[in-house]
Amino acid sequence: MSFLINDAWAQAAPVTPEQSLMSFLPLVALFVVFYFFLIRPQMRRQKEHQQLVQGVSKGDEVVTNGGLLGRVTEIGDTFIKVEIAKNVEVRLQRQAVSAIMPKGTLKEI
Repeated sequence: MSFLINDAWAQAAPVTPEQSLMSFLPLVALFVVFYFFLIRPQMRRQKEHQQLVQGVSKGDEVVTNGGLLGRVTEIGDTFIKVEIAKNVEVRLQRQAVSAIMPKGTLKEI
């Protein structure tokens, strides 16, 4: 007979404050995991890259994000000039430097 008349069910127990706080616990735990495994390491890498870019000086041998290897010949506030071959210089943003190579790397290539 349940297809004509809805069955009567008992009401659910009222939600207590402890139960509502426990329902947010997985969400908080997920945020903590994301912070320690994604956000914090990314902030550390960004800080290291910023220090690397600020530490670039004339005569350093650098690799750019595009893969160019060259020697820094001129430094400005936002741009640097990199000599990638004899008498060939390119102007790059400082942020494009991805690594500083050890001295003498260009001679080995």
